[in-house]
Amino acid sequence: MEIKVGKATLRLIKDDITRLEVDAIINAANSSLAGGGGVDGAIHRAAGTVMDEECRHIISRIGALPTGEAVITSGGNLKTRHVIHTVGPIWHGGHKHEDSFLKNAYHNCMR
Repeated sequence: MEIKVGKATLRLIKDDITRLEVDAIINAANSSLAGGGGVDGAIHRAAGTVMDEECRHIISRIGALPTGEAVITSGGNLKTRHVIHTVGPIWHGGHKHEDSFLKNAYHNCMR
């Protein structure tokens, strides 16, 4: 599926995210950008030390990445050029502004 956004075209693809040859992928990261389990861990393992070092540099500069914010690194050993890392909210029943944090995460990734 393709979606036009201004002059850009977004393509939605169902595949192994670590094998895509695209401009960027979005990683649902943890606030330390350390690579956890699941997809986040798979991206970090496949990308290798270059991306890990970039993540460590970012965290040393800004501290923990706040929920709803996003940063970008190279793709390291991935075929993708860039990885956009964002921290999504943890659901607490909708009473802790989770919807605003999620909206910010999407917005900051596209920015």
